[in-house]
Amino acid sequence: MSRLFEPLKLRDVTLRNRIAVSPMCEYSSSDGFANAWHYVHLGSRAVGGAGLVLTEANAVTADGRISPNDLGIWRDEHVDALAPIVAFIKGNGAAAGTQLAHAGRKASTAAPWLGGGAVEPGEGGGWRPIYAPSAIPFHDNWITPEALTVEQIAGVVAAFARAAERSLAAGFDVIELHGAHGYLMHEFLSPLCNTRTDDYGGTFENRTRFAREVVAAVRAVWPERLPLFVRISASDWAEGGWTLDESVELSRHFKALGVDLVDCSSGGAVAHAKIEVGPGYQVPFAERIRREAGIPTGAVGLITEAEQAEAILREGKADIVLLARELLRDPYWPLHAATELGDDVEWPAQYQRAKPAPRSLAAR
Repeated sequence: MSRLFEPLKLRDVTLRNRIAVSPMCEYSSSDGFANAWHYVHLGSRAVGGAGLVLTEANAVTADGRISPNDLGIWRDEHVDALAPIVAFIKGNGAAAGTQLAHAGRKASTAAPWLGGGAVEPGEGGGWRPIYAPSAIPFHDNWITPEALTVEQIAGVVAAFARAAERSLAAGFDVIELHGAHGYLMHEFLSPLCNTRTDDYGGTFENRTRFAREVVAAVRAVWPERLPLFVRISASDWAEGGWTLDESVELSRHFKALGVDLVDCSSGGAVAHAKIEVGPGYQVPFAERIRREAGIPTGAVGLITEAEQAEAILREGKADIVLLARELLRDPYWPLHAATELGDDVEWPAQYQRAKPAPRSLAAR
């Protein structure tokens, strides 16, 4: 069997393979509630053979949404909408995960197909104020956030913990904390977003304090038997920003706090970042953090081919691969990848009559 289709055990959860559905914002909720779109979107990726299906960013507070149409888990009522989707994912052989998030200074913005940018309160569905570590807007024409007080920071940490409890009630197997792409946790980490002079700014220890507090608060309520991931932006791709060296050190702290895997993305802190994009361009982040921090990692970033994903795992550069756009193009990519790699994996009973022979078997 290929490395891609080798099971992976994390605490008491075993993924049937090492392919994960990366969190992908759908901007299709009303008041945070999951609906039929999410059922079909997420459920089809489980039917398609992924080992782990992660929801999009799931807002822990109403004012922490990216857009008015974000998925949410800030109310107990959200659990009932998520639970049937989770049950379907798990019933079709995948582990079910959710990404808990707070948008910080990128809150109250429009869906990409509506042009992005600030959404006004009222008929636009936006809100004010929005919050961040420091009162610095992401871009000149974006909203200027209010700097969180120490008391408000504690409130956000508590909101993450309550969201974790709701995630457990919904039946999720995995939580991923969103510490990437210029959202709140990442904003605290990056000197380009965080100019505080108190215990949450300045030194590495202070800038990482919020992230460490969120991890500790979630791990305290998330059962020991279930894994906890953190997604980070391993580099800001901008002078004076968060660095890969700091990501390695933070990952060591995360491991000590009970994090099981670091999902290694990058960028998003500032609009002027210059990112060198290409196939697998973020894989070196996962490789170095895995090697130097001694923690399992996930690789992301223009991973599109079965052989490419297999090589990442076989060469020890990561423990799982997370696919996004490629799984939008082809929800059944895992099943097709198995055929290409010569692995005889189980297909849904309803689709058995369409299952091809693996290429290596067909050639014999």
